[in-house]
Amino acid sequence: MYTQERTAMANMVVGGPVAVNGYDNAIVAALLENRPVMLVHAFNGGYLRPAELKEESHDKGVKLATALDPATKEAQGHLWYITPGGFFGQRPLYYLESAAGQVTPKPAGTGGGTGGTGGTGGTGGDAGRGDDGTPKPRRRRIAVHQEAPKSPTDTVQVGLPDKVGEKWRGRNGAPEDTQLWVVTVTPWGGITFVPITHPDAILGFKDHAVTADAEVRLTHNWGGDFTGTVINTFYPRLPSEWSVPYHHVFT
Repeated sequence: MYTQERTAMANMVVGGPVAVNGYDNAIVAALLENRPVMLVHAFNGGYLRPAELKEESHDKGVKLATALDPATKEAQGHLWYITPGGFFGQRPLYYLESAAGQVTPKPAGTGGGTGGTGGTGGTGGDAGRGDDGTPKPRRRRIAVHQEAPKSPTDTVQVGLPDKVGEKWRGRNGAPEDTQLWVVTVTPWGGITFVPITHPDAILGFKDHAVTADAEVRLTHNWGGDFTGTVINTFYPRLPSEWSVPYHHVFT
């Protein structure tokens, strides 16, 4: 059963069969309130960031950074939105969208083409409009290569949906197929990302190595289920908490 209760004592199940306490503010904010969070790795405290922060970059990957430099912070390269994108059975699906390089469409009547592209980009069937009537920003999403995790090429890219290369489109041609993730909350308060196009894989790193500037790839899910393994677990953290040493979470 899924619930979105925010009462202090209520447990809720978000994206998987694990109860999350209502006090776990970062997970609640990321999945229910669509607030940007840092995705901090459980092993070494590094955080995910796009390899390229500029909005015109659509064919570059993601890396694990261990120092939050001023340029990255200024461009919001350390922040991610986990945006709802539908359902897979009873499991909600999400997009992983970077806060860096997002494009704000022009209001209606000043540039209809841009707003229309925003709707095509998967921001919703409302032509990309928020509850307040303003156009929703178009954000670059993490897309997965069709042949991941077998291909030696980059298996993860960050780009706008309509800028995704052919091998980063779903097998039926829809780019959204390669951009939707099952987000599972682990028993220890982390989150694991499973692409729906590759259910035997989870978000991991090249050569399975978690090092500074490690390239993010898909890796085989040796855990055998949606919870994955400890090495590929991330902790969502609110932007105000980025300086806490999260590599001590298991001690």
